[in-house]
Order: sequence, then C-alpha cells, then structure tokens
Amino acid sequence: MTKSRAKLDQLNYRPSGRDLDVEIFHFSDLRRRVTSEQILALYHYSFHTLICVTEGAVTQIVDFQPVNCAAGSLLVLRPGQVHSFGSDKGWDGWMVLFRAEFLPSETQTTADLLPVLGLDRLPDHLSLFTADFGAVNEAIARMQQDAGSPAPPKDVHALLRYELCALLLRLAILQDQHMGIDIAQSPGVQRYARFRRLVEQNYAGWHQVSAYAAALGCTEKSLTRAALEATGQSAKNAITARIALEAKRLLVHTDRPIYLIAEGLGFAEATNFAKFFSRETGFTPIKFRKQYKN
Repeated sequence: MTKSRAKLDQLNYRPSGRDLDVEIFHFSDLRRRVTSEQILALYHYSFHTLICVTEGAVTQIVDFQPVNCAAGSLLVLRPGQVHSFGSDKGWDGWMVLFRAEFLPSETQTTADLLPVLGLDRLPDHLSLFTADFGAVNEAIARMQQDAGSPAPPKDVHALLRYELCALLLRLAILQDQHMGIDIAQSPGVQRYARFRRLVEQNYAGWHQVSAYAAALGCTEKSLTRAALEATGQSAKNAITARIALEAKRLLVHTDRPIYLIAEGLGFAEATNFAKFFSRETGFTPIKFRKQYKN
C-alpha cells in the first residue's frame, strides 16, 4: 500500500483545454500524463469521482479497505474519501470527476429529476452485468465526446449536467434492481438511508443512537432493526465506524495534533479518543499516522 499523500485535483487534468465542471477521460490517458508515483499516491478527494473499469483487473483501496475490481466494476468515490488506484498497470477504465455543486440540489430538483437522492442510493462499489455495463460505458463515452463539442460553453455545461444526472439515475436503478425492488423500497431500508445521511452530518457531535432516533421520530429499537435489515450491522456500529473512519482520514491527510482531532470528533479527552481508536482499529493514533506518513 502506498504511503504517499496527495489530492487528485492537484494533477490539474484538463484534457480538453476547457474549464468544465465535469471531466471525463480514460485512466490510461491520466497514466501517460503523470508519474507512477502520482498515480500510486493515496488520495483524499474534494469532489466526486466515478471509476468504471473497462478492461483488466486491479485491487484498489477505498477508505483503507481493498476492493477487487474487474471489467464491469464501478467505484463511486465521494468527497472526503481516501482512495488509491492500487496499480498503474494491467487495467484501464473511465474516470468521471465532478463537484457536488454541478448536480441539482434537492431544493432545485423537479419531481422527475432527483440526482442527489440517486447519488445517495449508490454504494461505493457496483458490479455491473454485461448489458448494464454496455449501457453505462456508452453513456460515459457519449459524455466524453460531448465535452469536446464546439458548442457554446453554457450549452455544453447544460448538456453534461443532464447526461450526468441520467447516468447517476441509471446506476441508482441498477442498484435497486440488484438489491431487489421490494427491499430497496422497504420502510426499514428507507429509514436507514435517512439515518446514514444524518450520520454524515452529525457524527462528530452525536455519538449515541438515541440522538438519531429522536431526530428520525422513531425508537432506538426500530432504528437498530432498520440498520440490521439494510446492512446486517447495528445502528451503533454504523456510528462508531463512521467516527473511526473520519479519524483515520484526519490522521493520514492532515498534520492536525491528535488532541485537536479528538476534540473535533466530539471526545472530551484525547485519552478517551485514543482508547476508542485503538479498540476500533487495533492501532494507536500515533502508530496509524506513522504507518502512512513515513
């Protein structure tokens, strides 16, 4: 695993020479323009990235966990996540980079256009069947072609925005089909989705299931049942895992003192944070940081 640190937006990839709010290119194009060291760095994203593997196989790293990717694999990487390509050889695929503001927000969407909610429904890793992979590959290829259109930038932006919304909605539909429509639309899974959004917004301050249950207007038992139905893990485990993940990200991609990381994650004492981190990861905060920074 690489111990380097970087941000992908520092690579300044602009293959079209135009300032667009979305970039579409092949991984092999990126590989030809940067060094192997840059490719193999451990990245901390400030934007959304879709990686659709079109040929070969590679084990990539998402939030410090290995993900085996073959042709038809699609990674959905979100702002704040940590990622490594794993290898710069033996595979190729599409990369689609866009910032959250490029998508319509919930307050901007119509009843028929819900890309933000569709993005929330996607897991980090999808495995597409042959027919679905063909449709997704074709959609991304069309976006790349349209990005180079000589049309006025305003029109190109609008076209790419609609195409990206359509792509994300297609992926959300495929994910629902993979789960089973009845399961994907069940009250428990829907409640868990709302819970996960709340966790993303409040994990640093809300460490107890009771706070989320109160915000959702349900009991702790019903929220735990929803979490078990959706993931097989309890709501408490979901909260704990999210806090531990953010701690890992901050330890690796910032030089912030550990006591400030502890404070920012809602721990009254750095010693309590250290005990929590060691219990959840098997490493002390100092050892974990050294593993990636040395």
